[in-house]
Amino acid sequence: MGLTDAQDVARIDSKAAAAIASNVEDYDALVHDAAEVTNNQEKMSVSRAIKTYPNAIFFSAILSLAVIMEGYDTLLIGNFFAMPAFQKKYGHCNAAGKCEIPAPWQSGLTNGSQVGSIIGLQLTGICSERYGYRKTILVALAAMTAFIFIPFFAPNLTVLLIGQILQGLPWGVFQTLTTSYAAEVTPVALRPYLTTWVNGCWVVGQLIASGILRGTVGRTDHWAYKIPYAIQWIWPVPIFIGCWFAPESPWWLVRQNRLEDAKHSLRRLAANDRDFTDHEADQTVQMMIHTNELEKAAAEGGSYWDCFKRSDGRRTEIACVVWLIQVFCGGPLMGVSSYFYTKAGLPTDQAFNLSIGQFAMGLVGTISSWFLLRKVGRRALYLYGQLALFAIMITVGGLAFKADNTNVSWAIGSMLLIFTFIYDLTVGPVCYCLVAEISSTRLRAKTVVLARNAYNVGGIIVNIINPRMLNSQDWNLGAKAGFVYAGTGLICIIWTYFRLPETMGRSYGSLDILFEQKVSARKFASTEVDMFSSHSQATAAHSAGSIDEKASSTDKVDGVVANTSGLGYKYEA
Repeated sequence: MGLTDAQDVARIDSKAAAAIASNVEDYDALVHDAAEVTNNQEKMSVSRAIKTYPNAIFFSAILSLAVIMEGYDTLLIGNFFAMPAFQKKYGHCNAAGKCEIPAPWQSGLTNGSQVGSIIGLQLTGICSERYGYRKTILVALAAMTAFIFIPFFAPNLTVLLIGQILQGLPWGVFQTLTTSYAAEVTPVALRPYLTTWVNGCWVVGQLIASGILRGTVGRTDHWAYKIPYAIQWIWPVPIFIGCWFAPESPWWLVRQNRLEDAKHSLRRLAANDRDFTDHEADQTVQMMIHTNELEKAAAEGGSYWDCFKRSDGRRTEIACVVWLIQVFCGGPLMGVSSYFYTKAGLPTDQAFNLSIGQFAMGLVGTISSWFLLRKVGRRALYLYGQLALFAIMITVGGLAFKADNTNVSWAIGSMLLIFTFIYDLTVGPVCYCLVAEISSTRLRAKTVVLARNAYNVGGIIVNIINPRMLNSQDWNLGAKAGFVYAGTGLICIIWTYFRLPETMGRSYGSLDILFEQKVSARKFASTEVDMFSSHSQATAAHSAGSIDEKASSTDKVDGVVANTSGLGYKYEA
């Protein structure tokens, strides 16, 4: 860390101190309370967190169920391409009577929801900050209920495409706010579980869709694909009721300067006054105020453009690439698994059977990840997970050269089952945890929007390529597509090693300091941070009216220790 960086951070903390001191009678008391809460949360055990915040767990889990609808429907359209009744209704048939959806329409239908999601995500970033998380999700649930009618009654591919686009709009809301809400209503100890549960809901949706598709694939009438669409109407009502009674995010209320409402929200998220007192609620709000002012001092404003300024630019890059890795490590093959299995040589009914097993293993993987996140950490799980997925894609591509053999076809299917388990043990759920933790609290919703949109853009690219790789009338690569994803996966592995930091056990304020100090991604875990140790110097500098001049730093060239006035930062190599 250079002298200039240290001075910049000292100025930021002094500026934050000045902003808080101008609105708070006792600045020292505020910082004391904020420090106490931060220290307690970082040291809080999981059992203690569960006992103290059961309502936060309940409401976060309920709101995350909205993602089941997205996981359910995104799997439908990709696997309808392997359903004979759907192919006959919407596909082109050859002289022999074999029907198939043309590759351009496959790309268009799968990309339709992605386009809608991109629009919905951008609107979410604006609406959620203006109206709050709850109201935005409630409107999205109502819209989703109405939009399901379009694909259900679609007479042709054009209307079906319109339905996919419109359904994508509320999906954009679910993709962003479920993760942001989980990150903001839970303490550090519960953060990895509630954010990765969002991925669990995605997998649950895919598992349910696989079971429904297997049950209807043998039908020859239009109910083969209408029944799966109709089942989507089950989800919005119970989720709407749960969201109606859920408290608003206390972080959002603090950003709106509604401090009493924030305290009330915190008390509703906790168990009772014995486990979470009014005094603790006051202290927690003080910590949120301190963190919010620190971030405002580091980057004024809360627009999308601010996501690319100063340290937030690095945070946005990490969030975006972390989600893009889900696309380019081979994950999209899971979304068209039944179609992929048929192209690998398996019978249609067996292809759908494997899809059920695939997502059942995915759910087991997500739950298993909860036991690794606190022991192994985010960075290690993400890196080693990608290495394993890379090896599987190489194996699948190699087996494709003997895919005319039935045993080899089953081997390819088995490898994709293993792929799904490892993906949902590592890359799948850890992504949600990382994106929620990497972003600053003031820009969280907008950073998640940008990251998810990066994922959607990557998805559009893959949805153009995937059908052409698998369709017998185009490239007809079949399982050789594994080599393509192995190549892109290798690039992702290199980026992860050099750019992905470890966020385990860090408060949001501590992460703010680490990013402001430009700490190397590989040294995030070993760097000590005490964001409150020198607050009195910052206050004294503010009182003397010479903040910039009094900001000071000591920096040892060998990198052993560096302290900055005002932030109590200590770097250890």
